[in-house]
Amino acid sequence: MTLRQQFFAQGRAADCPIFDLHGHMGPIFAGSFHNTDAASMTAVMERAGVKMLVFCHHAALLNPNIGNRSNIEAVRQFPKVLRAYCGLNPSYPDVIEQDVASYDSYADVYVGFKMLSDYHRIAVTDPRYEPAWRLADQRGLPVLLHTWGGSPYDGPEPARKAAEKYPRAQILLGHSCHGDWDKAIQLARDFPNICLDTCALLDERGIVERLVGELGADRIFFGTDFPWFSYHYYIGALLGCGLSDADCRKIFYLNARRILRMKTP
Repeated sequence: MTLRQQFFAQGRAADCPIFDLHGHMGPIFAGSFHNTDAASMTAVMERAGVKMLVFCHHAALLNPNIGNRSNIEAVRQFPKVLRAYCGLNPSYPDVIEQDVASYDSYADVYVGFKMLSDYHRIAVTDPRYEPAWRLADQRGLPVLLHTWGGSPYDGPEPARKAAEKYPRAQILLGHSCHGDWDKAIQLARDFPNICLDTCALLDERGIVERLVGELGADRIFFGTDFPWFSYHYYIGALLGCGLSDADCRKIFYLNARRILRMKTP
């Protein structure tokens, strides 16, 4: 059976685990979601066949009184299926310095860093992010950027400057510079340390197919913004793109395992 047939018949494929490298957790202002706590989110993951979610709690990005404690507590509650990005809020550079200094104390929790620069209205190249960028560059850590077409904070041009300055960091372009597809593709061509994700791409037909056709599936990883979007919808939409099973496997889990430096099955 093809992967598509297996997923549609059984809800999952035993030999195709799903790794989501772009998730969140918790409530957010002006929004209403189901399944925002770690227990209910991991239950949804189990139903959808998602083996691992790498997330950053909304509080880690937006509430300095809670900060990354929200990430640490969730991962340590469900260590087999959750990992977190250390959230960075540039409005509090002293907190960034503290979080970077204590990064190694949470080796069981963190895989890298997360920036949400459009929300903070502070560019990804701002010096306040420097401690995190420096560590990511030294160690080749993933840095997940929220990127959006035309943004002066995390659009294609700021992303390009970051890639030029930090060539050893693994830069993950969340939303793939949404809308600026040509520039996102060019960024991935120009910088081997840049990968693109599927998050929010499925609102426009043909974009995933185009990215794979022009870059190859090795440069695309699976991201959903869960709980913002549904796992079953995103998995089904990717399976419906007409990609080969080999390309789907790369996007669903093989690329994520490479980025996270995990052994593949």
